[in-house]
Amino acid sequence: MTREEAWELLNEYNKDPFHLKHATIVEGTMKYFAKLLGYEEEADFWGIVGLLHDLDFGMYPDQHCIKQEEIMRARSIDEKIIHATVSHGYGITVDVKPEHEMEKVLYATDELTGLIGAVALMRPSKSVSDLELKSVKKKFKTPSFAAGCSREVIQKGAEMLGWDLDYLIEQTILAMRTVEE
Repeated sequence: MTREEAWELLNEYNKDPFHLKHATIVEGTMKYFAKLLGYEEEADFWGIVGLLHDLDFGMYPDQHCIKQEEIMRARSIDEKIIHATVSHGYGITVDVKPEHEMEKVLYATDELTGLIGAVALMRPSKSVSDLELKSVKKKFKTPSFAAGCSREVIQKGAEMLGWDLDYLIEQTILAMRTVEE
């Protein structure tokens, strides 16, 4: 699947500019981590997984990760893409566990990009370019801030990867800087 095909499919099921922007942020974040972790040759594939991870959310939020499996299978999309995108809902909406390092990165960073984005919006610059770890950690410890971003999922994702939380947050900030407009 090409990036253009993935973008077209995403736009078929998602119209909200916020969701489309989130998809491109996660796409860029995944490409960053692919390169960081030695999967540079697979960076475009990791990006497509990031782009499509919330394919069904715009139209089927109550069946998130369940409906997209149906949609993707009906279009004969690569099983690796299906498993990766569905597994980011592990323990939330599905029982499909992240297995590959890429899937664990998606699981860990999806919620975290939302939290980091919310922290950035509170800054005068409204940017991640000058965002520091300590600012994100402070808001991470405030459950009412960006309450929709599950701290438990972020923590569990860091544990799956064998990383400490600080490293995950720092690297995700750096990843998000690569896609900031």
